[in-house]
Amino acid sequence: MRHGTALGGGITRRGLFQGVAAVAGTLALPGVAGAAWEAVSAVGEAEEDFVERHGMSLFGDLAMPPDFPHFPYVNPDAPKGGEASGLVPTRSYNQGENTFDTLNIYVDRGIGATGVESTFDSLMAGSGDEPTAVYGLLAQSVARSRDGLAFRFRLRPQARFHDGTPVTAQDVAFSITTLKEQGHNILRLVLAEIEGAEALEDRLVEVRFAPGRSRNIPFFVAGLPVFSRAWFEGRDFQASTLEPILGSGPYRIGDFRQGSFVTIERVPDYWGADLPVNRGVNNFDRVTYRYYRDRDVGFQGFSAGEYTFRVESTSRIWANDYAFPAVREGRVVKAEVPHERPGGVQVLNFNLRRAKFADPRIREALMQAFDFESINRDIMYSFYERQDSYFKFSPSEAKGLPTPEELALLEPWRDSLPPEVFGEPVVPPVSDGSGRDREQLRRAGALLAEAGCTRRGTDLLLPTGEPFGIEFMIGTALFQPHFQRYVSTLRLLGIAGAIVLPEAAQYQRRLLDFDFDAVVSAFTGGLYPSESLLSLYGSQAADQPGSRNYAGIAHPAIDALIAIGARAQNPEDASAAGRALDRILRAGRYTMPMWYNPVDWIAYWDEFGRPERPPRYAQAGFGTWWFDPERAARANRRRG
Repeated sequence: MRHGTALGGGITRRGLFQGVAAVAGTLALPGVAGAAWEAVSAVGEAEEDFVERHGMSLFGDLAMPPDFPHFPYVNPDAPKGGEASGLVPTRSYNQGENTFDTLNIYVDRGIGATGVESTFDSLMAGSGDEPTAVYGLLAQSVARSRDGLAFRFRLRPQARFHDGTPVTAQDVAFSITTLKEQGHNILRLVLAEIEGAEALEDRLVEVRFAPGRSRNIPFFVAGLPVFSRAWFEGRDFQASTLEPILGSGPYRIGDFRQGSFVTIERVPDYWGADLPVNRGVNNFDRVTYRYYRDRDVGFQGFSAGEYTFRVESTSRIWANDYAFPAVREGRVVKAEVPHERPGGVQVLNFNLRRAKFADPRIREALMQAFDFESINRDIMYSFYERQDSYFKFSPSEAKGLPTPEELALLEPWRDSLPPEVFGEPVVPPVSDGSGRDREQLRRAGALLAEAGCTRRGTDLLLPTGEPFGIEFMIGTALFQPHFQRYVSTLRLLGIAGAIVLPEAAQYQRRLLDFDFDAVVSAFTGGLYPSESLLSLYGSQAADQPGSRNYAGIAHPAIDALIAIGARAQNPEDASAAGRALDRILRAGRYTMPMWYNPVDWIAYWDEFGRPERPPRYAQAGFGTWWFDPERAARANRRRG
């Protein structure tokens, strides 16, 4: 399971299917063409108020000039037409992986459908090559006040909703205000820094931020969906609904079957088709997302031609099952795609709201009992590497002893932090690969005894005298063999483990209510801390139903470092805060690091044309591809 919440920023390129998700604020790239405007830093006396520019950059110059025709990784002449289809790629806000029951993904209620985000335009859009920058979409320009607390977005006069009505500054102000007050809890948490949004003219909207705002918040706002104020009159914004919401994006909702599939259809007269940020993308007439309860069943659907593109996440399937006739005949392409993006985070969350996980020695003992080496070898074909950092492959990954800059941030919290924070960063234990490493089990037993656990026969008792049992809630059967191995090892310590696989709707509800002992989660990675981390590790989110803080992490030092990193005005300060935060999260043993794949595994029916190169920092996807009728005829896929 992978969530779309970004560790390094808050805006993704519209439409997860596009495969060019660019997270604003994740990486500093050298500017080569644009005027220098550090959109969030305090400006010097020479800087004027509200100078209009074609984009915003977090650190340094914009790579693309004002008159850029298109992003460099697209084919600007890509033909339109045909179809593409796949599984749910990522999850944002209330979206579900295995089912859906609402077409409103921006609220707490319901389980949202994939593809809805492609029906809305935002003020600005990101680049898959330049994740610290955004460029005009609905907005033709953006301007900032001298103090950086007010941003003005000037809308394009041709911007239209799908019903032909113009997109106005009033619609933008309504959307921002409504999401701040009634949106999903992640949105409400991040947008708390907004003081107001006001239409100054029909095509000019001003967004005002609180003093001391975070670095990324203007970028987050620039990536929000824009709704029609008139359409929502008399409607409950927070209601779950299967009525498509009026949008202005390149696609609209087409056919769908609740919990089975949803199809989005390209808008033939889309107002923004020829904008620089849209050239070479949105090429398919139809994109369908299919839902399967089980990854094995989903693979069978792919091999049978029910959908055309698959990002593989199961090592067993990747190693053994891509030998069906269409692969052997070259009609299905199997590929490993290297990437330059920072690694994501996949962890097992211990629910700290439950007393049995309160003691960090118990959590460390549980980590000692997890034999990654044997699981990777025996179950995952040695494809994976062990996750350790929360900011893997980024400037925010802690290494070696803390730097003076990190120590300056950590010292005020020394008395409340584990001593390991001030030494080498904590890393997961490495076993002998036997599946029952005796030394690790001895360490685990000693830690449990120190925490007050006792043995009664073959059972381990918690300090309260209750038998120690853990229920591992999984959202997909692909994790069953991994946890069966783990449960067997825990039994050697006297801990009774159980694996539960709820049906999709129940799984989603239990996640929202934090009704689990332990659960796996995964998030896309970023380079620097941003306000988005508040929903993952912030104290306020710990008891906020529907947040992504599944472990229930709550520590004032973590809150402070997220704020410092999010407000840093240069990459050096931001990465120092990230490294300090990484040390605390690792030493706290709040979650158990799992594993990551250094490449993307993709397979697709050979029906597509592709640009010469993919975007540098995107997740694998078909967003810049196009349908090729001649290839499709050769592939001879049975349409699902």
